[in-house]
Amino acid sequence: MKTVKTIGINSNQPVGRGFNFPYDIAIKEDLGKSRTIYLLNRSNSATRMGTRIQYFTYEEDWIGEFGNPLEDDEAKFTRPVTLAFDNSDQLHVTDEATDEIKIFNSEGKFQRSIKLDSDSQGNGDRFGPAGIAIDSGDFIYVSSRYLNLIQKLTPEGRVVKEWGGTGGGPGEFSMPWGMDVDSQGDLYVADWRNDRIQKFDSEGIFLKTYGESGRGVGQFHRPSSVAVDTNLNVAVADWGNERVQILDNEGSVINVLEGEATLSKWSHEWLDVNLDEREARNRADLKVLDLPDHLKNAYHEASQTEHKFWGPVSVKFDSENQLYVTEHSRHRIQVFEPAS
Repeated sequence: MKTVKTIGINSNQPVGRGFNFPYDIAIKEDLGKSRTIYLLNRSNSATRMGTRIQYFTYEEDWIGEFGNPLEDDEAKFTRPVTLAFDNSDQLHVTDEATDEIKIFNSEGKFQRSIKLDSDSQGNGDRFGPAGIAIDSGDFIYVSSRYLNLIQKLTPEGRVVKEWGGTGGGPGEFSMPWGMDVDSQGDLYVADWRNDRIQKFDSEGIFLKTYGESGRGVGQFHRPSSVAVDTNLNVAVADWGNERVQILDNEGSVINVLEGEATLSKWSHEWLDVNLDEREARNRADLKVLDLPDHLKNAYHEASQTEHKFWGPVSVKFDSENQLYVTEHSRHRIQVFEPAS
């Protein structure tokens, strides 16, 4: 894949344009119109100020925001994790602190919530919803990071299937996180602490495992997100290795991405009125690749080298198989397209 553009700029303000620890995105596509990107801004603050969803066009025209915890209403977020659209453009957002899915229309107006629980919960256990995926029939799949299970829900929120359990065997989980459904209706789950991706059919029957623990090609360290394109290629946010790996559906690695960020439109606009900062950037070497030995590991290379991924927490494909990689520690989205 080759780089297309970078979207976003860091801002620790509780309102307005700019990202602060973004965790996930959802893409709304209108035929003949620009794509609209909905970004979950999960502030790294005990006060939760700045936690909200911002939405803007692919061309980086900022539209608005909603779900700010400073607002005293049922739409506000506590600890949101992931989001997905259904086929009616209803945006579903998991909140791990309140054990619910909050549902909004595409203008950010709160519609309703689905409270999550399980018969496997003991007294005092939390469900802890993390990943969410919605199939072509609007069935909702949600992963529980505390109970290590997957639930399949009707659009109204009734549980029709539940599977999983704590462990490392087929169909077992250890803190499952991001998920996606492919065009065949199969479900892919980022099994975070087990360092793998698991694939299931729509009834929860185990089909396949991708990856194993490690730093090599085809190995993962704490994968946080998974996305499948129209060719059934599988993108994995290999979060602990600070990279994204692209696999074919049999599990062979096609590509390994480490990031190739450019300055976003918003960054250029900011630098245009902060000329001293632009001059300092022009003097600096922000692509340092020859680091001291004690910094030669994935985390430090990412933190010291601006164009590389740092905290690639989420991967998503659009209808043209462009890949969007959200980085929580660089507060941006990098967009890639398939190589011709």
